[in-house]
Amino acid sequence: MATETQGEGGGLEFHPMDQFIIKPLFGGDAVNWYTPTNATLWMALAVLAVFALLVLGTSKRSVVPGRVQSVAELAYGFIYKMVEDICGKDGVKYFPYIMTLFMFIVFANFLGLLPMAFTPTSHIAVTALMAFAVFFGVTILGFVKNGASFLGLFWVSSAPLPLRPILALIEVISYFVRPVSHSIRLAGNMMAGHAVIKVFAGFAAIAAIAPLSVIAITAMYGLEVLVSFIQAYVFTILTCVYLKDALHPHH
Repeated sequence: MATETQGEGGGLEFHPMDQFIIKPLFGGDAVNWYTPTNATLWMALAVLAVFALLVLGTSKRSVVPGRVQSVAELAYGFIYKMVEDICGKDGVKYFPYIMTLFMFIVFANFLGLLPMAFTPTSHIAVTALMAFAVFFGVTILGFVKNGASFLGLFWVSSAPLPLRPILALIEVISYFVRPVSHSIRLAGNMMAGHAVIKVFAGFAAIAAIAPLSVIAITAMYGLEVLVSFIQAYVFTILTCVYLKDALHPHH
């Protein structure tokens, strides 16, 4: 995951942010909307990994499941219970989308931990697209399901009457900030962890501190494995919370 270059004075120059540069797969420097890039490749690999686990891994549907089928069933049950507990029975019909979202994020995060890999979820463009899709989706659903009464989500009827307009303004601002925080949280955590690992990996080339650097890399790598899952979980559970607000704005 780390690369070092020799500086003019013989020292090492570390570039922990180089790993986040979008590069065309087939040479050149120009990146257009249609250009296949390293981000495209690793997102495609994440999709293929999800397909392999959930489709190919469960194709036999054995009564006594193997390891791959057990993992797929565990993921299925975990997300299904999350959706049912937060959104209620009305939210179960949206389970396929939420399951797909979780599996894509978790695989993109985990694949990004491989040596020389690229982490698409460290880019705000990727996470913002998912966050805004959730935002517009639940907003449209809220109006379709509830009509104008969806606006009751912003009116805190339990508060004293003089405070309600102020609270309504705060609620509106908070609502429109959702996709920003939703996307920045995931991208920021993935970028920060990978950058720290690369910094420690760069220092591993210095013999005097190499043992400490290796220990730090191991600790950070273990933490990033945990963070990769937690961030996928947080993104998904917030999606469920937003969906619940669209389905039950007065609760």
